[in-house]
Amino acid sequence: MRRIVNKLCWEMFHTSGTGMLLKTLLITSLLGWAKCQESQSMTPEEKTVIRDQIVEMFDHAYGSYMKYAYPADELMPLSCRGRVRGQEPNRGDIDDSLGKFSLTLIDTLDTLVVLNKLDEFEDAVKKAVTDVHLDNDVVVSVFETNIRVLGGLLGAHVMADLLRERGEMMQWYRDELLHMAKELGHRLLPAFNTTSGLPYPKVNLRYGVLNPLSRTGTESDTCTACAGTMILEFAALSRLSGESVFEEHARKALDVLWQRRQRGSDLVGTVINIHNEEWVRRDSGVGAGIDSYYEYLMKAYILLGDNVFLERFNIHYSAIMKYISQPPLLLNVHMHNPTVSVRSWMDSLLAFFPGLQVLRGDLKPAIETHEMLYQVTKQHKFLPEAFTTEFRVHWGQHLLRPEFAESTYYLYKATGDPYYLRVGQSIVEKLNAYARVPCGFAAVQDVRTGTHEDRMDSFFLAEMFKYLYLLFSEKSQLPIDIDDYIFTTEAHLLPVSLSITQPPCQGNNTETAPVSQEEDLFTHSCPSMETLFPNNPSFAKTIRDSYKYLTGVGRAFHPLPVREIELSLHDNGMEPVEFLKSMGISLTPLNEVMAGDTGSRKEHKGVYRVKLVAEVSHTPEEEEVVPHVVQLISPPFLGRTVLTAGPAKFGMDLTKQEHGVKGSIVKASPYTACGPVDNAVELKGRIALALRGDCMFAVKARWLQEAGAIGVIFIDHREGSNSEDTPLFQMVGDGDSTEDITLPLVFLFSHEGAVLTAALEEHHNVDVLLLPKERQLGHDKTEKHVGMNIKLRLAEEGELEEGPGRGRTLEFVLDKEELLIKEDEEDEQQRQQQQFCSMATENDRTESHSADSSQTANSNCGPDANP
Repeated sequence: MRRIVNKLCWEMFHTSGTGMLLKTLLITSLLGWAKCQESQSMTPEEKTVIRDQIVEMFDHAYGSYMKYAYPADELMPLSCRGRVRGQEPNRGDIDDSLGKFSLTLIDTLDTLVVLNKLDEFEDAVKKAVTDVHLDNDVVVSVFETNIRVLGGLLGAHVMADLLRERGEMMQWYRDELLHMAKELGHRLLPAFNTTSGLPYPKVNLRYGVLNPLSRTGTESDTCTACAGTMILEFAALSRLSGESVFEEHARKALDVLWQRRQRGSDLVGTVINIHNEEWVRRDSGVGAGIDSYYEYLMKAYILLGDNVFLERFNIHYSAIMKYISQPPLLLNVHMHNPTVSVRSWMDSLLAFFPGLQVLRGDLKPAIETHEMLYQVTKQHKFLPEAFTTEFRVHWGQHLLRPEFAESTYYLYKATGDPYYLRVGQSIVEKLNAYARVPCGFAAVQDVRTGTHEDRMDSFFLAEMFKYLYLLFSEKSQLPIDIDDYIFTTEAHLLPVSLSITQPPCQGNNTETAPVSQEEDLFTHSCPSMETLFPNNPSFAKTIRDSYKYLTGVGRAFHPLPVREIELSLHDNGMEPVEFLKSMGISLTPLNEVMAGDTGSRKEHKGVYRVKLVAEVSHTPEEEEVVPHVVQLISPPFLGRTVLTAGPAKFGMDLTKQEHGVKGSIVKASPYTACGPVDNAVELKGRIALALRGDCMFAVKARWLQEAGAIGVIFIDHREGSNSEDTPLFQMVGDGDSTEDITLPLVFLFSHEGAVLTAALEEHHNVDVLLLPKERQLGHDKTEKHVGMNIKLRLAEEGELEEGPGRGRTLEFVLDKEELLIKEDEEDEQQRQQQQFCSMATENDRTESHSADSSQTANSNCGPDANP
């Protein structure tokens, strides 16, 4: 029996789960499962070693921040110094997270408690109370400041209050963090001063939005997640402070997003106008721009006990599973036409979604998508910022994002499957192997090259280490009962008791209208493994096995046999028949095919048998990108300075422009070009320079085209990026049609961009040429070598004489042009040959010869030369 069980375990973990295997599993029942769990499980000693390793990694990251960066907002791990806004090169919208409020310290406070570093927590709280100031003249992202700073202050206050109540420490604490949170809340409130109730995306911490000194308030759009990810923090602030204004504004914003959903599909778009409530970007998914809106609907129900939030989430979730989910993929669709995918790639932020599905109780698709993501990490070491449906790299950057670790934690808690401990172990090992540097952990600029980027975002300490530590910890090993809290999207801890211990604010009941929906088993209840997968303790592995070799890693390719399907088509259904034929699918009526095979199948009138043949061909790993250049042609450069640039998939196709596009360059104002252009008069008829960030490339291009620019050069906002270390990529549109964009568009990494902007600052008037690299000036003007056969012979004396006294003559016969070149010589034969050899050598240096030509000429010099 032991040998049978061992063999069964091996098959379970090294096969894809055939029908025979499933029958065997049913026969052996729990006996085989128990033995396999024993071999796959992780011992308490192993978990302790990994947990201690996670603590050491946290100490390295947090210690480096405190040593080299504090009180700056973030650590620059390659430079071993702090990132202070205004003292480092502007990175565009990324810097809107930085408010000169010691961001990383605030974001890390409750992580210290979870990791049982209570003394360090008390010391950090004292630093925050003493050193952190919020009255700063700086424009910040409302979304990022809410989830990182306000959430960090609230989570830390809850922890400090708990420790104080225990009487062991923090006895000096008098709600200072809550007072700071309330102050920050009031500094964010001006962003909600809109007619719609949707907040501005940015706010000045000192001057608000509409103040002449605020340097913001011109924005007209915000992302769905930006407006819809306020309710947890703002409601908690209202419940803890007794001021209802925060929760009221957050609920109002959610009401608007709900009312503006597409009623036919129940989906929302990605970007919405904060004034007229019209959708600006209508692509709908679960990744960047929308992600935490869905998350906060579910978690608002858990935290506040308001059924309206659950009802809305369930309606949205049904739409997601109907249109966006294509297991194991999650693909963006158009909210008004949701049956069509609008792009063939996914972004890494959607990695949170399996964790949200666990909260919903929908484990099967959660397991499927998580396994797909795990296979991508095994192929590329980390999740690329974006990857295609073929699991190739689309954007190679990896910012040490925690969403995959988050979903791994949720799935382990839901299933108890030790497989997810092994997944967590691989995350720990890869972080140490590929992201660790002497002064912390550095983001990966491109997973294909492994090059680092000089940034360590605060969410790495706030989320990654929290989820990893919890994954390998038992409840008894934690200083708090983790089940008493809900995680915000930044993994800050808010007590679920808020809905009971703190009364709801008056007059802020969420507006709703009755909407019919199909309810399932878990619409209003928590999941039960026994109900979901009765008598099948290996359900998670059974689901995973279908996606074990999804990316092709670990398995040789075997061509699939021809498959047959049946399509039921009405007798008059020639339109679908012709449509299929236009796709190259030939149709034959089933009764014709089955002639001579009577009895084996029933004949159905109007049923066609379709034979689908799939031919798999090897394709390059990466889509070919045609290199472009920005060539500086005005004095003093005169074409000698050439900057490598990436092309765009939309706008003017420069490969079809014989001479490229020439123009003078001018910096756009604002530099990010995400709104109306202030210097349109100066830009008209010129090529605009615009900084990457804040909005999509297509949005910038439209604003600049409207301003009269004749071309756009986008410059990367990521410090240190360059074309030598980072592969070129093609800029893509915004999901909608980009046919209206006719400008030529190119992209420069920050190093090349710095060369261009420095030239503009020094010389003020700089002309450039945008064109494919192979057509750059001075590159395609080299004379092409002309190949020709040269026959050489010595004429006999007197053979070509035209008159008396004619000496020996060398005759060149050029077959290509039928030319005869004569040269008279008066010296003897030896000297004639020497002179010719000298002439041939000189011609090699001054004229264009083919290699064959020069070799032929030289080979005939000497006493053994033959005609």
